Amino acid sequence: MNKKSHVLARAVRLATLAAIAAPATALAGGFSLNEQSASAMGVANAGTAANPENATTVLFNPAGMSQLSGTNLSFGAAVLDIDAEAKDGAKATNQLGLPVQGSGGGDIADPAVLPNVYLTHEVNDNIDVGFGIHAPYGLAADYENDFVGRFFADKTELTAIEFTPSIAVSNGQGLSMGAGINIIYAEGRLSRSLDNSAAGYAVSGGTNPNLYDEGYADVQGDDVGVTFRVGFLYELSPETQLGLTAQTGTELKLKGDADLTNYVNPAAGVFTPVNVSEKVKVPLAIPESITFGARHQLTDSVTLLAGATFSKWSRFEELDIISDEVGGPVTDAPQKGAIINHVTEKWQDTWQFNVGAIWQATPQWALKAGYAWDESPVNDKYVTARVPSEDRHWLALGAQWKDAQSGWTVDASVGTLIFADNPKVNDRNYSHENPSQVAELQPGVQDQSNYQAEYDLSAWSAGIQVSKAF
Repeated sequence: MNKKSHVLARAVRLATLAAIAAPATALAGGFSLNEQSASAMGVANAGTAANPENATTVLFNPAGMSQLSGTNLSFGAAVLDIDAEAKDGAKATNQLGLPVQGSGGGDIADPAVLPNVYLTHEVNDNIDVGFGIHAPYGLAADYENDFVGRFFADKTELTAIEFTPSIAVSNGQGLSMGAGINIIYAEGRLSRSLDNSAAGYAVSGGTNPNLYDEGYADVQGDDVGVTFRVGFLYELSPETQLGLTAQTGTELKLKGDADLTNYVNPAAGVFTPVNVSEKVKVPLAIPESITFGARHQLTDSVTLLAGATFSKWSRFEELDIISDEVGGPVTDAPQKGAIINHVTEKWQDTWQFNVGAIWQATPQWALKAGYAWDESPVNDKYVTARVPSEDRHWLALGAQWKDAQSGWTVDASVGTLIFADNPKVNDRNYSHENPSQVAELQPGVQDQSNYQAEYDLSAWSAGIQVSKAF
């Protein structure tokens, strides 16, 4: 190789490492789910902190258990279907700035089913306990194999399940307090194709960027973490009550493996494509949040609900894929902790505002409606192919049938999400040392990898829930 090719070869390692870890918005932020209770979905989750209709209050505000008598069980499932597809005109370049051929990737999201179950029990007049199992976070996306942005994203999966034991205490004079522990099990996967153009260019002496076929990187990991929730519920009057609940944040470290197929790295002496694996960990930030809710009985048949939730997503400034072994085949580092890939996130704090109403049309039947404004935490400057997110409006309708004699209640809901704008993706590989600057193949020579597209987004959700009071 000539001198120029030797210089580029030394930089290929950085470029290859940047290619094996996808932008990790797949594993952080923009992934909270609203679909955890059909009874709450019918009013777009309005006033949930102040409206303990059934055992789902274990999740929304544990203090609400004090207003439930005896033993209460709620179980059900929700379906969420998001249609996300790049418009015509999506384009990409590789590390050398050459155009990448391919399609827009098709509809990247399939419908997801989200089950849940909650249980409360009245210990005595002042103490209640409860337990819940639900899916607080999740994400699933899969591009077609010939996706033009395949060097930035292919499969994205996040599955989380939360176990929530809780307790509530009442003073018997309208004030209740509750607390819960959220035990979270999460597993994630992100994959994409490996761009071997810079390696081919270096090994061929600057003559053949197509010397090697594309490779493939698949990163998977899981972890268990804990957050805490506290809640307060106060009966201001027989018609009005207020609720407040707060949850702590945490950081999961999803530990697993990065499996690389057709991996080439001339800078590390790898001139022939090989398959390698290295142990890694992926930090995943769970934000703090606080929710306020209000319920007002306007008439004997009409109840008004309102609420607001603040989430501190700004704690998620960056996400790194980190080597978890010594002398691995990818990092070849003398100790653990070498950064395999950096992704600049700079997420922003968000608000969700909700309003809703319940009309008790007959003693058995109630009709519900709700609206929510839901902000996206994704920074407009760093929207990725993993999560082409935008602010959204949530319109919801629901119906409830209740048989007071038997204690059975059935809730059904349906909703639609209307996105405020078409998100515009402009994916690049950014430098860990300078998170707002594009990474360099060598000093003064930028990595020219880029994916640009505008997305069409739409979504709908539906839920069913059965509750029983014993």
